[in-house]
Amino acid sequence: MKWEIKTEDIHTSFRDEVEELSGESFGACYQCGKCSAGCPIAFAMDHGPTKIMRFCQLGMEDEVINSDTPWLCASCQACTTRCPREIDIAEVMDALRIIAKRRGIKPRTDPDIALFAEIFLSNLRWFGRIYELGLVGEFNLLSGRFFKDFGKAPAMFLKRKLALLPSNPFKWGKVREIFKKCEKMKEGEGRE
Repeated sequence: MKWEIKTEDIHTSFRDEVEELSGESFGACYQCGKCSAGCPIAFAMDHGPTKIMRFCQLGMEDEVINSDTPWLCASCQACTTRCPREIDIAEVMDALRIIAKRRGIKPRTDPDIALFAEIFLSNLRWFGRIYELGLVGEFNLLSGRFFKDFGKAPAMFLKRKLALLPSNPFKWGKVREIFKKCEKMKEGEGRE
């Protein structure tokens, strides 16, 4: 598909917002394509990471914000590791999710992606690591699929793949401190 870029589609304020939030200068990206080539989820994305980076460079807000790519990004860091310009592309994807969430934009293909991301972070904040039973239970409850994984639980308990209670409560406070620090940084109280 060919893209026709019109002056009215370019928003330099959007480009600046993404750079400020991510802390990355993606203007250095020269479109080598290594990020998309190494992305394990690229096959499911409407635009690969390379295209998203180009849209960000050009300030093409609508294409980026309405893309499912940032929501599908697993933050595995494969793109970041492969980038010859040392751009933290996963951090740019995080920033794009934050901007979309602030604007009330949800993924088109599956709105539950945003719900899962929110529950995942909440779970991490409260338990210091992922508490699988709580994560799946809360997701199924809030997504309206109450008994979706119910049949799998007994086998997972028997194989000790699922714990009834979250582990390591002594580290929970440390993780909460990290989240509080991040929230302060997000509010602009102090960048480190």
